Amino acid sequence: MQGVILRGVGGFYYVLAEGRIYECRARGIFRKDGVTPLAGDRVIISLSDEESGAVDEILPRLNAFSRPPAANVEVLVLVMAGRDPLPSFGLCDRFAVAAERAGASLMLCMNKTDLAEPALLARFKEIYGGIYPVHLVCARTGEGIEELREALKGKQAALTGPSGAGKSTITNLLLESERALTGEISRRNLRGRNTTRHTELFITEDFSLFDTPGFTAFDPQMMEEEELQRCFPEFRPYLGKCRFSDCRHLAEPDCAVTEALKKGLISKSRYRSYKEMLQEIRDNREY
Repeated sequence: MQGVILRGVGGFYYVLAEGRIYECRARGIFRKDGVTPLAGDRVIISLSDEESGAVDEILPRLNAFSRPPAANVEVLVLVMAGRDPLPSFGLCDRFAVAAERAGASLMLCMNKTDLAEPALLARFKEIYGGIYPVHLVCARTGEGIEELREALKGKQAALTGPSGAGKSTITNLLLESERALTGEISRRNLRGRNTTRHTELFITEDFSLFDTPGFTAFDPQMMEEEELQRCFPEFRPYLGKCRFSDCRHLAEPDCAVTEALKKGLISKSRYRSYKEMLQEIRDNREY
């Protein structure tokens, strides 16, 4: 029987299959192979009775995150706040690189638009609008939530971003207005708190949404120099067009990326983030 893992707690995995949730243990072969089932995994299970069974096989993954433990995240929604706290575009770029590296599509969501300065919202759209889908929302009033929900249709998504940006509130808004197929979403489940201890996947009629403790951003220990440049979508049209095949797009002559930067085709803010992350990778290699 095929299903999807909704959550894993204490060695038990709760699998939704054919409209029911089964409490399952993982077969010992996974431990032997060093593989851990994750929330979001599509799996094959065998039943031992009407309520429990075993995870026999993990089907091929789109991706897998260790922090938080989640698999098959198709869309990562990065939530920033227009104010309280003010957004950091540098931090935004670090989350974006993490999503690109994992093979997840990225969607940007600016919350608290009722508090944000118009110039900041314009700058946000100017930098990212041509690279990623951008959504402006106000969780307090509900403005923009329906458009965000529509954009998530048919996707398995997760929200991430800095503390205080409103991820929990937006998660609650997205889930409260949907009839969860798992039948487990209640006012108590939709926590109004800032901490989530376990990754859990909620399945609605239109989309699936992870509730997680939060994703980690760019990690210089996990990336090579050449890999970083491919995590900036706006660089890709110019890669392979530089004079040197190993160009890192800094001060090399005849660099297609820096030429595009001079022409205003690449944001100075994004390019600055690239240089900072590249230096972090290099510094990490020295230790």
